[in-house]
Amino acid sequence: MLWGRVLHAGREFFGSIVGETLHVYAGRLFVDARDTGDVLSLRDATWLTPSEPTKMIGLWNNYHRAAQKNGWTIPKEPLYFAKTANSFNAHMRTIPAPKSYTGRVFFEGELGIVIGSTCVGVSIGEASECIFGYTCINDVTALELVAQDSAFPQWTRAKSFDGFGVFGPVIATDIDALRLTVRTIVDGRERQNYPTSDMIYKPAELVSLISRDMTFFPGDIIACGTSLGVLPMRRGTAIEVAIDGIGILRNIYE
Repeated sequence: MLWGRVLHAGREFFGSIVGETLHVYAGRLFVDARDTGDVLSLRDATWLTPSEPTKMIGLWNNYHRAAQKNGWTIPKEPLYFAKTANSFNAHMRTIPAPKSYTGRVFFEGELGIVIGSTCVGVSIGEASECIFGYTCINDVTALELVAQDSAFPQWTRAKSFDGFGVFGPVIATDIDALRLTVRTIVDGRERQNYPTSDMIYKPAELVSLISRDMTFFPGDIIACGTSLGVLPMRRGTAIEVAIDGIGILRNIYE
């Protein structure tokens, strides 16, 4: 099932996406969603992020092939950062170029985990039950900021400019997260194409291990990390993150 959230005639709606329509549900997505029988055309709607997270956690160095290519050591535990709420951005929205930074900005196509229930300190088995579904992510990064100050790596700043945490357009349930391929297409040219099976830490492991450090709430996102092919974007560039079984997340960097 594909779940989405849109703005239609000034009101927010959520429900299941079927073709070019949204079948409207009432209640709460992760608790008591129920079909109302109403149907909206997506052509008359504006996409919103499919969930409203309290946080987005992003992984660094979580793919074997990228680690091997870059000479990185396989981490003994997940290495992660946080993207702040102001960065959250939806399908078909503009990714704004930062005003306080003039360096290069990179795209990173990734698979995203969507948490469906509150969880803290869960086992791997329990973690699987906490995963509601999966989404597409563009983890936009002002990469040159990370090492700009040798005394303090600026991961939060580099990752959390307005609009840099792009995810959507939907949440897909009942899919095998380790049988997917993440593709990033930039102005019509494929730049990334890698299998999720190459992850170092798999989705349930990520939820379990990171939940030892913090509580996850329904709607929270874990970006599983990216692989080879990350490149900078020019203004006016159209970026699509495509994952079969989920959909295509499309934005323009302006």
